[in-house]
Amino acid sequence: MFIMPSSPALLLAASTTSQILNALTDNTFADLYRMQPFDWAILIPYFGVLVVLSVYGCHRYEMIRTYYKHRKHIPTESAVKFERLPRVTIQLPLYNERYVVERLLEETLKIEYPRELLQIQVLDDSTDDTHSFTERLVAGHRAAGYPIEYHHRTNRHGFKAGALQEGLKTATGEFVAVFDADFIPPRDFLTRTIQYFADPHVGVVQTRWSYLNRHYNLLTEVEAMLLDGHFILEHGARSGSGLFFNFNGTAGVLRVKMIDDAGGWQHDTLTEDSDLSYRAQLKGWRFVYVPSVDCPSELPVDTYGFQVQQSRWAKGLTQVAIKLLPSILRAKIPLRAKVEAVMHLTPNISYPLMLIITALIWPVTIVRFYMGWMQMVMIDLPLIAAAFWSLTAFYIVAQKELNPKDWKRSIILMPALMAAGVGLTLVNAKAVLEAIFGIQTSFARTPKYAVGEAKTKLQNVKYRRRSGWLPYAELAVGSYFVLMIGYAIDTWNYLAIPFLLLFVSGYFWAGFTTLWQEYQGRMQWQRQRRIEALESAAAE
Repeated sequence: MFIMPSSPALLLAASTTSQILNALTDNTFADLYRMQPFDWAILIPYFGVLVVLSVYGCHRYEMIRTYYKHRKHIPTESAVKFERLPRVTIQLPLYNERYVVERLLEETLKIEYPRELLQIQVLDDSTDDTHSFTERLVAGHRAAGYPIEYHHRTNRHGFKAGALQEGLKTATGEFVAVFDADFIPPRDFLTRTIQYFADPHVGVVQTRWSYLNRHYNLLTEVEAMLLDGHFILEHGARSGSGLFFNFNGTAGVLRVKMIDDAGGWQHDTLTEDSDLSYRAQLKGWRFVYVPSVDCPSELPVDTYGFQVQQSRWAKGLTQVAIKLLPSILRAKIPLRAKVEAVMHLTPNISYPLMLIITALIWPVTIVRFYMGWMQMVMIDLPLIAAAFWSLTAFYIVAQKELNPKDWKRSIILMPALMAAGVGLTLVNAKAVLEAIFGIQTSFARTPKYAVGEAKTKLQNVKYRRRSGWLPYAELAVGSYFVLMIGYAIDTWNYLAIPFLLLFVSGYFWAGFTTLWQEYQGRMQWQRQRRIEALESAAAE
């Protein structure tokens, strides 16, 4: 006998439960359509890829948990101190940095440290007028009594790693601080970092990056959020819990003895910093992360410059994974450290996997049209929560930790952040595949414009790289997703439209902004040539 519920709430609950059960057991199309081998050949790789992406998504949740559990272990000052300060060498690696080198030198010379214990090396691999300009600047500062010296290589052997290793041959410091050309070291940088090395087991002290042009445009705001996630949560979680983490190649201090013990700077990967970091930590050296010290830097302000930077990091980290993971997995270190190293060094594999998702999503949508909607929700929702919702949680939590008063703005920026991530898919997938198949490429520098928060006309057009085929491919893939939206509308699959719009906006944003910025660059170059021609004619 069936007893009717005695209250509206119970009646509603019973009705909802009945609808869910009916949806889960819906066999409307049972006699009209049966899954074919081709359908399984589409669905199995699609869901296999989603499962892999979900693993990396769950790792982001784990990073959040680990950060909150161990953040109290992140140091704010050294427990022990030197009785006498050690000698320090500051290395400034350069390559065609005409527009930022003067600012870099001026700010570096302001660092507060006993002059007799300091050596500043300008390691210049430039092939343009940066060479002569920088040499004159250094000569002037040296004449004024500053302990600065200029080193110029006639080749770029080993790129940045080669320049740093070459500089060590004449370095007089027991410790080496490294600053890239787009960084502005704070005056108290050394006084707040060098004391950690009083512990003889410390090999690296890494500080947090901050950004001179965070609010320059929407792209720089998104870039800042992406990097904040790395510097707040990833570095915080790994360093606080005693796991391996990486020196970021700049805004940090290294013990020269550690560099030598780990095998020196090596240039067989594009991320020589991560390579050295893991080799050193496998040797037993301890790394210290000090987020209370922030070092301002300049973010790429144009889309393709951002893509070049990210693809270099993606390829380099994958190269480090291929090079070092066998040694890491064989090493006598805790299992948790091995698992974290795998998750740290391999996340960029998600970009080729996203290409597979892109190729399969339309046929999968067609195949799954005959499934009940509830089956789709029950299968897809956990995977989407793991693979994609984790992004939102990760970057919003990072902003809340960094900016507790105005972190809510990051919620508004999340669609742009996710679209920017989509816009990296093609270029980063190419970079990762190059690393996997051993295709060697040169070190692609990120153009620096010496800009701050205020809008300025970009002067260094000559440093911009041509994007080639990339923006056209991005527009083609974006158009593919536009067609998918049309199909979703035709099949009443309206819930899929916001998800598809994210891909449309990401690919179109990357493609259109790159082409527009390159067009503006050409127009600026042509205007400059006309002005020079008129000035030349007037002089004659």
